[in-house]
Amino acid sequence: MEHIAFTLILHAGNARSYCFEALSFARIGRHKEAFECLKESTKELQKAHTLQTNLLQTEAKGEKQEMNLLVVHAQDHLMNALLARDLIKEMIGMIQEGSS
Repeated sequence: MEHIAFTLILHAGNARSYCFEALSFARIGRHKEAFECLKESTKELQKAHTLQTNLLQTEAKGEKQEMNLLVVHAQDHLMNALLARDLIKEMIGMIQEGSS
């Protein structure tokens, strides 16, 4: 379970980093690079989401999972990365509208 939690944290952290990199690119008018960073973020989030879905499916089958602070922390990282992506996509849209 520790390996899964750390892998989830890794992918969520990568996704969040790509999001903020995208925002930085957008702020200086490099919209193509911003878009590429958002695509990479989505790939990382898909990997993290797959891990989360596997945990949920295992639990739904009646196989109890070890819940500890590390798993909760991993879930928190994922939720923060998802929120960051959604907000940053909106911010980039606002930046692009303002530069038109």
